[in-house]
Amino acid sequence: MPPTLLLIRHAQALHNVAGDWSFHDPKLSDLGEQQSRELHASLQQSSIAHEVDLIIVSAMRRTLQTATIGLDFLIKKGIPVLPHAGWQENADKPCDTGSEISTMEKEFPQYDFSNVDKSYPDKTTNLSTNPYAFTQKAILARGQTCLKELYSRPEKVIAVVSHSGFLRTAVCNRRFFNADWRVFTFDEEEMRKSADGRFVLKEDDQTEKKGGGMGRSDVGVFGVEAHDFPPEEQELQGVEKAEELGEASRQKPKV
Repeated sequence: MPPTLLLIRHAQALHNVAGDWSFHDPKLSDLGEQQSRELHASLQQSSIAHEVDLIIVSAMRRTLQTATIGLDFLIKKGIPVLPHAGWQENADKPCDTGSEISTMEKEFPQYDFSNVDKSYPDKTTNLSTNPYAFTQKAILARGQTCLKELYSRPEKVIAVVSHSGFLRTAVCNRRFFNADWRVFTFDEEEMRKSADGRFVLKEDDQTEKKGGGMGRSDVGVFGVEAHDFPPEEQELQGVEKAEELGEASRQKPKV
């Protein structure tokens, strides 16, 4: 039986604060660290989090920090943590481009990076074949690759710490506020209807109606939008990318 997925967005990072995409692989802000602690408290109060038997995390700095703080109670229990290139953010701006694995190994020596794709963090060479290229075709395909990997895993519940743009456009068509979480299962019925064998997720009623486990995210289904990817001509030619709007600027916590 395919696993249940606990999908989590990273907490606020420095580029979210300043709206400055020139920060390279930014760390969490002070507020982001606080949000990670709030995530920790929220998950500890949920039943699904205590069933997690694998943690997959984007190999970027802000997701690794979020997992380290927010999922600390699981990590201390010995739940394995798997850094993964596939769950990184979409764009190729500095803020959405990871650091060299040798750097991350020094910053997070408690995690094993040996299985991270050796091409990481390159997003800009060989755009037609690079699975991490900032093109709509590559990102949607990457989402399907990630879901296919999870579908066949033996664990019953898998937590994934990733990014708002990638989760919304390529994985589950939902918005996530910083450090919020949602629960999904594979929608076998919809998958059987799919002519192209696509992997499809269905959100748990509770997190869907509440707007995430912490109730801070927008309610509804949100697919690919016009500004999400460069125009097709630019994708093919590898020229300057269209500007991407920040997810955080369009979402606010509910009061």
